[in-house]
Amino acid sequence: MSDAKQRHAPVLFDEAIDLLRISAGGTYVDCTLGLAGHAAGVARKLGPKGHLIGFDRDEQALALAREKLDSVCAELGSQTPRVTLIGEAFSSITEHLLPASVDGLLADFGVSSLQLDEAARGFSFMGDGPLDMRMDTRSGPTAAQVVNQMSEYELANLIYEYGDERRSRRIARAIVRGRPITTTGQLARIVTSAAPTMKHEHIHAATKTFQSIRIHVNSELDEIQALMEAAPRLLKPSARLVVISFHSLEDRIVKDSLREGARQRIWEILTKKPVTAGEEELERNPRSRSAKLRAGERTVVSEQ
Repeated sequence: MSDAKQRHAPVLFDEAIDLLRISAGGTYVDCTLGLAGHAAGVARKLGPKGHLIGFDRDEQALALAREKLDSVCAELGSQTPRVTLIGEAFSSITEHLLPASVDGLLADFGVSSLQLDEAARGFSFMGDGPLDMRMDTRSGPTAAQVVNQMSEYELANLIYEYGDERRSRRIARAIVRGRPITTTGQLARIVTSAAPTMKHEHIHAATKTFQSIRIHVNSELDEIQALMEAAPRLLKPSARLVVISFHSLEDRIVKDSLREGARQRIWEILTKKPVTAGEEELERNPRSRSAKLRAGERTVVSEQ
């Protein structure tokens, strides 16, 4: 786990911190704590009257984030803000926070290095491990249950919709024929055999299928939709929302929600176009290549 911490690099860090416009003494929420890369930056700007609140449903990540933030607070000494960590999905945010109580809200929807790099978590085909993919390992169906229990028709639709995989029917047919499937390596081999990487593609043949199953297992799009609906109620007037997406479906939810909010005068959109990583960050952290940051400021006009 220490290796994962060393490799972890928060995406679009400077841009996110700048757009949050952190004021000392404010209350700021990191909805996707991960390994606390962004949260540590927020904590360093808050001061002793500030309050940092972090959400993460991954128990393993939460423990490492707590360790990281404890270290940051030790450095800050008398300038340490209050820190509250909540081990739940961020869709539960309205159960923990009062309306108009937040000065800034940050969300980074990317899968963490910890999850991707540990074969035992079952997120990646780069190492062979149990087919799990759950961010919260305490509940919910595993990826193995999904691929072994869904019908061929359901699997094809899932892989097409969430993975934008044109060969979804062929892949779904191969998955059904290859059952039972229990490991990431087994699933990757089945997908690759059914739909090899095409010449014009620069990603592994199994990437889209794994991505689609992970999104389904963790209800990721429903989580994002819930957060975007809750954010205007939680933020104070002139408070800011900063969101980093890695998938076109994620970005579409954020973009459409901000645009509709702007039409209703709930949001002022701060990023007319999404902010993306520059050349230096792309070279330093290849995982930033698909990141898109959007931000909005809560208007002082009451919701209709």
